Amino acid sequence: MTIHSYEGDLPDGLDLGPVVAVDTETLGLSLVRDALCVVQLSAGDGNAHIVRLNRPTYDCPNLKALLANPKIEKLFHFARFDVAMCKQYLGVTIGPIFCTKIASKLVRTYTDRHGLKDLVKELVGVELNKQQQSSDWGAAQLSDAQLAYAASDVLYLHAAKARLVEMLTRENRLEIAQACFDFLPARADLDLMGWSESDIFSHA
Repeated sequence: MTIHSYEGDLPDGLDLGPVVAVDTETLGLSLVRDALCVVQLSAGDGNAHIVRLNRPTYDCPNLKALLANPKIEKLFHFARFDVAMCKQYLGVTIGPIFCTKIASKLVRTYTDRHGLKDLVKELVGVELNKQQQSSDWGAAQLSDAQLAYAASDVLYLHAAKARLVEMLTRENRLEIAQACFDFLPARADLDLMGWSESDIFSHA
């Protein structure tokens, strides 16, 4: 594992390929209260690229261009939150998207454990250390432990996706998974507009 850490934005000319794993770190789980602090990315090659964002300007044209690029698939675990956070603070609509959490819920119906740690342990055979999950991501300097944690959240998503695509294809659920992924930007907009806890598709 090699970690590349940047202040403010990705460097010019960085090519992470056609599928980029993405995750975010924030000050909490509220889309309207808690600031976006860090975005981490990986091409699935053992390298993690971690951007500590410049708040409150969020001036990161290279990162924004990558996230909005329709030719690059963005690979998330629980994309709903990350996509909404990036829309709220970076002003970008992300797509196309693959979400390993949605894929897991559609095909790993033999379990109710769909967190990243359980998913990676089963499908990739790697035990993730989640100790830094609740640390202060707004700190002026990120610790080595924080950087390692942030990196681990994106380094194994490509391998997990490959296994999930095999399973989805086997169970004939790849098409419905893709429809769910395509809906995620609208789901994120609904969350930001105040419908995060309300199921607008329900009868009640």
